Amino acid sequence: MNLPMLPETAPFPAEQIDVLNRVMSATNAEQRSWLSGFLAGYQVANAPQPAAAASPTRRAPLTILFGTESGNAEALADSARRAAGKLGFAARVLDMAEATPAQVASAQNLLVIASTWGEGDPPQRAVDFFDALMADDAPRFEDVRFAVLALGDRAYAQFCEIGRRFDDRLAALGGKRVADRIDCDLDYEAPANAWLDGTLTQLEKAARATDPGAAVIHVDFARAPVEASAYSRARPFEAEITERIKLSGSRSSSETWHLELSLEGARIDYEPGDSLGFLPSNDPALVDAVLTATGLSGDASLHAALSDRFDITTLTAKQVEDYARITGSAATYVPGQQVIDLLEAEPRSLAAEQLTALLRPLPPRYFSLASSRKAVPDEAHMLIAAVRYAAHGRARKGVASVDVAERRAVGDRMKVFLKPNQHFRLPADADKPIIMIGPGTGVAPFRAFMQERDAVGAKGKNWLVFGHRNYTHDFLYQLEWQDLLKRGVLNRLDVAFSRDQPEKHYVQHALWDARRELHAWVQNEAAIYVCGDANAMAKDVHAMLQRILAEQSGGDGAVALDTLRREGRYLRDVY
Repeated sequence: MNLPMLPETAPFPAEQIDVLNRVMSATNAEQRSWLSGFLAGYQVANAPQPAAAASPTRRAPLTILFGTESGNAEALADSARRAAGKLGFAARVLDMAEATPAQVASAQNLLVIASTWGEGDPPQRAVDFFDALMADDAPRFEDVRFAVLALGDRAYAQFCEIGRRFDDRLAALGGKRVADRIDCDLDYEAPANAWLDGTLTQLEKAARATDPGAAVIHVDFARAPVEASAYSRARPFEAEITERIKLSGSRSSSETWHLELSLEGARIDYEPGDSLGFLPSNDPALVDAVLTATGLSGDASLHAALSDRFDITTLTAKQVEDYARITGSAATYVPGQQVIDLLEAEPRSLAAEQLTALLRPLPPRYFSLASSRKAVPDEAHMLIAAVRYAAHGRARKGVASVDVAERRAVGDRMKVFLKPNQHFRLPADADKPIIMIGPGTGVAPFRAFMQERDAVGAKGKNWLVFGHRNYTHDFLYQLEWQDLLKRGVLNRLDVAFSRDQPEKHYVQHALWDARRELHAWVQNEAAIYVCGDANAMAKDVHAMLQRILAEQSGGDGAVALDTLRREGRYLRDVY
């Protein structure tokens, strides 16, 4: 029998191939079988052995708790989660709206990121958690290491009040503070992220010291590159204005503009309920006045900086204190005054660095999107009312709104970025009915809601309650609402025009007039949405809804409305 020989391509030198061929040709079947088994065993015995598995190390747990109104605290919480994960923490993020103090009291390491709303109030979604933590029967936190990041606005007297109260309360309940609280103003991004880095390091050291078996595992991750679509305040998208239409009539006492922006190429995937951040420019006349009052006229680079980078309107008590300290003036804080009032009341010559050190960064302004991508895929629509008023003997102008009303035209570009709002969304079930309450520009997101529901063929019923000053001059998007009514997309439209009769008639009065129907819709699982002014309208509507639910159900209206909120059926986007 002729046995196969090793080919010349075998992985052996030529002399070894010859030797092996001679040996194999002289073997019998039994020898070849034995040799085959021997070589197989030889291969296994000499194969590289895997390293013994290291005993698993417990990852240090970290709870990141946030309370948010506008989404800033939630965004920071997610940023903190990612940073903690890169350090090796087993991090989880909790919304105060979905947590209880008892759940959080079991955390070993706790980061709290809390916003203050209005004059020292907790965000709406955090009210229940806040009240439970402040109650006499709140759980103890002896085994919890914690740190608090507070968000606020120095223009309000109770700056970062909720963060301060969380910090004090956790300590009073036995928690161990591992880092001093930081109070962040509107320009929170840089200081907040620096604080998070330092605080996570402190928590890591504490975890390693108290329980080496649960020490944080260091993992080096390269920072992922920012995608082209990830536009932000620091990196906005310059969107072209393709339409700019004044919606209010020529005889209206208000001035409201509809803007259409091209998002072509931006991949800004917004949803109905989201907002668009806009980076405005200051009024050139106001910039000139500030430079004149400080003796800095003629400084072109400073003029450019004051136009686009610094807030030259809002005046805080701290700014007045700082101005008095560096100038020796007797300046005092007067609520409602602006920077120019201070500079002209106590004029002093300043260096450019002194002036800019006094000012806050110019914050973006946020506007609810008035469109759905399903209706206008590469566009974003905005509804903006020009803010003009008089105070302390001077005419005032809204920074962003008058920028649009007076200084923007079709073809110009606006610096914008997306601000998602996960807590102001249409029901997941498109068959559920909705009630939308939106006076003035508060109607913007409801235009987006209706475009979305129309585009997807949603079966849920839709009811809009709209209010403004005059029917003839201020019925924003009137023809669109009437078309939606005609086609059955909008099932009911109630209006309240406050100045068309001697007595004022607002949206809350329209709700009362329709209270039986409203209660029937609520009983049929309708969700209630409110958008617009927080200072008066939202409070009045809230009180009216409580009154209606109490009158119609015979129970406690406050409890009934709060139950709807807990169920995700009472949602507000107020400002």
